[in-house]
Amino acid sequence: MNNCDYNRNENSIITYINQNITIMDGGMGTQLQSCGLSCNEKTESWNISHPDEVQNVHLSYLKAGANIIATNTFGANPLKYSDDELENIITSAVNIANCAKNEYIKTTPHTQEVFIVLDIGPLGKLLKPLGDLEFEDAVNAFAKIIKIGSKLNIDALFFETFTDNYETKAAIIAAKENSDLPIFVSNAYDENGKLLSGTSPREAVTILEGLGADALGMNCSLGPKELIPIAKKYLSYSSTPVILKPNAGLPVVVDGNTVFNTTDDEFAEIVAKLVKDGIRMCGGCCGTTPEYIRKLNSKIENIQPVPIDKKNITSVASSAKTCIFDNKCILIGERINPTGKKKLKQALIENDDAYILNEALIQVEKGADILDVNVGIPDIDESEKLPNLITKIQSVTSLPLQIDTSDFKAMEKSMRIYNGKPLVNSVSGKQSSMDKVFPLLKKYGGVLIALTLDENGIPETAEERVEIAKKIIKEAAKYDISPADIIFDPLALTISADANSGKTTLKAVKMLNNMGLKTSLGVSNISFGLPNRPEINRTFFTLCLNNGLSAAIINVNSEEMMNAFLSYNALNGLDENFEEYINKNISTSQKTQAVTTENTLKNAVFKGLCDESADLTKSLLKTCEPLDIINEHIIPALNLVGEEYDKQRIFLPGLLMSANAASAAFAEIKAFYPDRKPTKEKVALATVKGDIHDIGKNIVKLMFENYGYDVMDLGRDVSPETVLDCVKRNDIKLVGLSALMTTTVPAMAETIKLIKSNVPDCKIIVGGAVLTQEYADEIGADFYAKDALTGVRIAESLH
Repeated sequence: MNNCDYNRNENSIITYINQNITIMDGGMGTQLQSCGLSCNEKTESWNISHPDEVQNVHLSYLKAGANIIATNTFGANPLKYSDDELENIITSAVNIANCAKNEYIKTTPHTQEVFIVLDIGPLGKLLKPLGDLEFEDAVNAFAKIIKIGSKLNIDALFFETFTDNYETKAAIIAAKENSDLPIFVSNAYDENGKLLSGTSPREAVTILEGLGADALGMNCSLGPKELIPIAKKYLSYSSTPVILKPNAGLPVVVDGNTVFNTTDDEFAEIVAKLVKDGIRMCGGCCGTTPEYIRKLNSKIENIQPVPIDKKNITSVASSAKTCIFDNKCILIGERINPTGKKKLKQALIENDDAYILNEALIQVEKGADILDVNVGIPDIDESEKLPNLITKIQSVTSLPLQIDTSDFKAMEKSMRIYNGKPLVNSVSGKQSSMDKVFPLLKKYGGVLIALTLDENGIPETAEERVEIAKKIIKEAAKYDISPADIIFDPLALTISADANSGKTTLKAVKMLNNMGLKTSLGVSNISFGLPNRPEINRTFFTLCLNNGLSAAIINVNSEEMMNAFLSYNALNGLDENFEEYINKNISTSQKTQAVTTENTLKNAVFKGLCDESADLTKSLLKTCEPLDIINEHIIPALNLVGEEYDKQRIFLPGLLMSANAASAAFAEIKAFYPDRKPTKEKVALATVKGDIHDIGKNIVKLMFENYGYDVMDLGRDVSPETVLDCVKRNDIKLVGLSALMTTTVPAMAETIKLIKSNVPDCKIIVGGAVLTQEYADEIGADFYAKDALTGVRIAESLH
């Protein structure tokens, strides 16, 4: 096949999408399977070995009406291929797509615009602290892909089938640092409407729009019917074009072949209805064919695009929780700020992370919505300490954080490593401050606290402070930063120095609120230098609330402040059914809390405190037998975490951090008794042949080890013969197999068949994003586990 030239259309892909409903292509891997791709071949390898087959798939989608075709590069990444192999595969893939486009243009009467996007999938490894892949290593891996692709003839970068927003952030940063191409992001959700990391559509939209994605949405895992509620959530939150690429339903086995349970007519009908609701970019994923796209194109040809409106939502997020600044004041816990706190200062100097993490968890329990994190004391390198501490705090709580620093190097490093969309404190009206902070917000996303002061200091009047706010808004617009991403701090100065300062601040809060702007204050500053400060703070806080204060940095451990807050909300209709007020005022014995703040090993494991779990285990080993520690402390904690996980009160990050804390405890037991052996039988785990995604398998491994099983991890891309050999040599009675990609499920079926024919009494558990109970039954598995915890429970039931 000859090298193909490509002339970019003058109309950019973004302009086209903003003006038109845009048709994307359908499944590639399942199409190539129908052409003969075997389970022992990698899909992207056909760019080299069978380029004509790949080109024909692209061409068939263009003839079906697709505006966008994605290169056959989903699995091409540096963790899987050498640098030379990667460049060859990506270059060939882009060339093939351009040849298909040129042939279509030359031979087919057409009316639609056609664009090519570089398809980029996840790396297949979980990032730290939950996995073992460093964030910057992920950025560098994606950068290699993007550097190759961006010098070729493509119109955009398409990150699809992502399940971890932290990995997506690494990908987008790599894109921004190595390309000026548009960025599209599509996530793969489970049946609960969550990503692997516990991220809901609300968090995903908040984070991805903050990072500057040009279009975002969902693909894979589920069929169009199952994606309806997720798609509608995206449409209600998103201010950018929304992508929808469902599978052709769920996979089933018919006459030994994998098929999907949604017909092309049903697929087109459901997706077309969602296009009427506002979906702007639509296509298909696993199991869809050119006929699916042709019928979808026919269904939507007379539908007018729904305007994409700006939602102007002020929100920050962690990977699993969004905090929206709306009618109810948001509470920012101030306890991780060394100003006036001797114990915290000492903890920062001595690297006593256990104390700091406990301060974070206490504030969570007391009702904080966001936690302020400030490490600004002399003799500490903020640029190292702040991002490190933020990572650790994010490992034990899902609350969003406020990055609080005047050190711009520390600010950038912390914003870069933060998992989510942070609150950032602060920028001011000084030109030098805006010049440094606004580019960071544009690159990494976030919401800024903006101090209403400038080169002349803090104005005396409310009107002058509002004028500075207007100046900040005007400057932010140069970076395309919306006022919705700025919260203004009109500055509370102590009344002991100026008796009118409280009135000035209250007036400024009200003026800014009347302009539709959000406000924040460090409330306790008002009483500095006076006796009985809590009384003044409480009264001032209530007055601020009445003037429309959007957020307050307060001590949530203060009974006076929390009572004032809850009473105000109850009196103003901001506490539905008085739930928060009543819960605060009922007796402790009536409250249903999974754990307390009691310093026990069980509690430390439950909360995911690794260092504390290790220290408490050391102490217990002086008086307790290892088996008693395991059965009376560690396993009950893990069971409790499992119960909370089942009830959707905690999500995968919390489950993994508790498992890591348990591992820290087990490590101390092993060090104390080095000859200790696993208490339960051997289990073999593997990601099947052709599949390099081992996130799920690694999570299962961690959970099984914590429950005492002797795990033999065979890794990823494991052949059926390798699994069988391990089973026979080690007399293994239980095997766990994982697959993320539809194209690798036949390898799973082959592995099961081989094991069953040679070791019929060996039980097999299967799991993975593309599997269902019905499908597991069809391919001969003994059990289907929807998650790691289910896998452990199946194993326990076999005893």
